[in-house]
Amino acid sequence: MKLPHASADIFVPDGTPLPGALSRVTHLGIGAHQDDIEFMAFHGIVACFHHAEDRWFGGITCTDGAGSARTGNYARYTDEEMQRLRLSEQRSAATVGRYAAVLQLGYPSAAVKSREDSRLAEDLRAILETAQPEIVYTHNLADKHDTHIGVAAATLTAIRALPAAARPKRLLGCEVWRGLDWLGDDEKIALDVSGHDSLAAALNGIFDSQIAGGKRYDLATLGRRSANATYFDAHSPDQASQVIVATDLTPLVADDALDPIEFTLKAIDRFRADVRDRLRSRF
Repeated sequence: MKLPHASADIFVPDGTPLPGALSRVTHLGIGAHQDDIEFMAFHGIVACFHHAEDRWFGGITCTDGAGSARTGNYARYTDEEMQRLRLSEQRSAATVGRYAAVLQLGYPSAAVKSREDSRLAEDLRAILETAQPEIVYTHNLADKHDTHIGVAAATLTAIRALPAAARPKRLLGCEVWRGLDWLGDDEKIALDVSGHDSLAAALNGIFDSQIAGGKRYDLATLGRRSANATYFDAHSPDQASQVIVATDLTPLVADDALDPIEFTLKAIDRFRADVRDRLRSRF
C-alpha cells in the first residue's frame, strides 16, 4: 500500500507484512492527530490487548502534527521537527498498546478540513477495504474541532463507498473536543474501560510533546472517564470507574439515505426537548 504524502508512515510493531497486519484488525481507531486514538478509542485497545488470538487493534492518524502547540522544552521545535517527534510518539504508543499496525497519513489539517479534497476519504476507503474491521471508532459529529469533523466526515464517506458486506458492523463517535454527557442516557454508548489505568497512563504519557507543551491531556482524559463513570447514572452506585461515552453512528453506515447533519441535529433537538420538559415541570 502506497500512501500519497512524503511524511506518511506505516508501522507494524511485530513486523507482519502490511496486508496481513491490516486484515487481522478487528477494532480500528481513526483519529485526526497523534494521541487522538489513544484518548477516544482506548476501549478498542483494551478489547484487543490480551486477545491476540482473535482480536487486533489498528490505528490511523490522519494529520501530520505540524500545527501542534509547543512551549517549554519544545518551544524551539520547527514544524518539521515536531512532525518527526509526534510520528515517533505515535509509533511508541503502537508498541506499548500492541497494535496490529498504525498508519499515519500525513495530511495537513487544511486538506482534512476541505470539503472539496477527497483524498483522505479515498485513502481511508482503501485501508478499510483491506482491514474490514468489525468496529470503527472515530470523532463524534458534534465535536468542536474542525479537523476532527473533517476526519469523521471522511471516515463515513469512506465506509459508505464500500459494499454493504465489507462495512464495519459498528461505527462509534467518541469524545475528544466536546463531551457527550448531553446525550440522553438511552442514546449514550458507555464503553467501560475500568481496571486498565496503568495502560491508559502509559499510552497517554507517551505524548510528552503535547503534555509538556502546555496541555495536560493525560490528566484530563482519565478525569473525563472517571467523571463519566460517576455521573452516568444519578440513582445507582457506580458500576464502573472509567467510562468512555460514544454516540452510535452505525445507522449512518446501514442507511446511506440518512443525512449526517440531520442525524446529529435530531440528537441535539432531543436534548433541547428534555431540558424544556424538565423546566416546564417546575415553571
